[in-house]
Amino acid sequence: MSTLLTRPSCPLMPQPGAGKHYVRSNVGGLLLRILVLGILFTAELIAITIALDGTALAHRTGLAGVMRDWGPWILRGMVGFVAIFLTFAFVGNRTALARISEQIARGSIRWRLLIAHGCMLAVFGWISSAVYSIAPALRYADWIAGSWLAAGIAAIILGALAFIPPKSWLELLRVNNPLWAYALAGAAAACMVGNLSRALWHSASLATLGLTKALLTPFLGAVLTNPATMSIGTTRFHVIIAPECSGLEGVGLMLAFATMWLVVFRRECRFPQSLALVPAAIAASFFLNSVRIAALILIGNAGARQIAIGGFHSQAGWILFNVVAVGFCILVRNAQWFTKRPREAVPTGVENPSAPYLIPFLAILAAGMIAGAMSGGFEWLYPLRLIAGGAALWFYRQRYRGLNWSFSWVAPLAGMAVCATWVVVNGFADGNSKGGMPVTLIYSPSLARLTWIGFRLVAAVITVPIAEELAFRGFLLRRLLSADFEAVLFGRVTFFAVIVSSVIFGILHGGHWIAGTVAGIVFALLVKRRGRIGDAVVAHATANGLLAAYVLLSGNWHLW
Repeated sequence: MSTLLTRPSCPLMPQPGAGKHYVRSNVGGLLLRILVLGILFTAELIAITIALDGTALAHRTGLAGVMRDWGPWILRGMVGFVAIFLTFAFVGNRTALARISEQIARGSIRWRLLIAHGCMLAVFGWISSAVYSIAPALRYADWIAGSWLAAGIAAIILGALAFIPPKSWLELLRVNNPLWAYALAGAAAACMVGNLSRALWHSASLATLGLTKALLTPFLGAVLTNPATMSIGTTRFHVIIAPECSGLEGVGLMLAFATMWLVVFRRECRFPQSLALVPAAIAASFFLNSVRIAALILIGNAGARQIAIGGFHSQAGWILFNVVAVGFCILVRNAQWFTKRPREAVPTGVENPSAPYLIPFLAILAAGMIAGAMSGGFEWLYPLRLIAGGAALWFYRQRYRGLNWSFSWVAPLAGMAVCATWVVVNGFADGNSKGGMPVTLIYSPSLARLTWIGFRLVAAVITVPIAEELAFRGFLLRRLLSADFEAVLFGRVTFFAVIVSSVIFGILHGGHWIAGTVAGIVFALLVKRRGRIGDAVVAHATANGLLAAYVLLSGNWHLW
């Protein structure tokens, strides 16, 4: 890493002719605020879900009983509304959103409202203990439940207003009128249909059973099925098609997505041709669900049982849904039989300036998803992460010459401190329990074990540090301050950007989020101190290398 050019810090040098053709709609400020708000709400919701036991409301009546029956659907509806509204707003109304984003960028987060949000959330938690413990027949039970609901709504409103001012929220709704109404109706309809479709689960499961058998017969010959138990497979491996695996959930999601798309972009679509895409997307979703189950059985029957019931089972469903959704978008916006939009010539030399910073990190994530989907209890395909990340970095290697890759003696010392923090914090959180080397790795041939560990080490000290520092310190740290992030000097980044980017960095490390946030702060401060990304990369590589050595020597594999 230190052999790269070490000139003073400056933006990546654009390719000749690229800058004059590339035009961006500045919606990043709004998108970033919403992203941070979503991460905050998600973390709080996870904590609330863990802390509160819904079974405590099993025999409640009144308002508590209503919340027991409809609370989960209300949450699903809220998530669906936000997802549908933001997706279509950012796709179809970027010009207006750019104006709102610029207004938001001029102001800062309202910390008083954020503190008030935290206080109201504490009140919500305090009342929750009463709601989940009071006797069902208590005279004031409904009043307590009503106060609990009001506190929760107030906490949501205060949090939303802390990141985005009221005028911007109203403007966001106004410029996307009547999109918000469509999104609300679509989310409500999806929840209602999801609740009512339970009666169709058995019929859908039978259809999935028959279709899966038809797909398997050419490969396996004799396929054993039992409609009474909904089981299908072979003498070596079989599965039970649960109601949730009937394909109806994917059908419902695709129906809502396709319908909303055609309603929102109706002026761009050709009718009635575009209507044919809705049943086609639904049929594709249902068919691919059977393909997923058939592939799962084939993998399990071939002897890879852990892969079938592990990674593939948990990952393949949403991957296939995304494939259908992306295919629908491509067809409806680019196929001239479905769209009225004229074909646009793509200018040569155009490149998104954020791509060199983000693509290596995204490539590693994508490779991890694929490796996880094809793995069972142990991820033998981990080398895919190294290959994907290395290939992306090599592809953009010329674009990194404008960054300062030099480093000082402080960087490895900071890496040592990060490693020590990681071991202490996560060791304390996990009760200092040693997970030990995975059993699969222990009983594997020596060459295979050493090869896998070697790939893991190389990724830990080379591709992962470079890719993550480019994404979080090279891009996100500066993008929090300006849409033209390349013009922001590393030494001029604010402590707000340091904290926010580090929290996001920590959350992406899952159960190690506390130590991950601390590590992100250290790496960001190194960049801010000297204005060069090389310090952060070397500190990151040092921390990863020392952690790997500690794991291999101590056996604390849960830290890696």
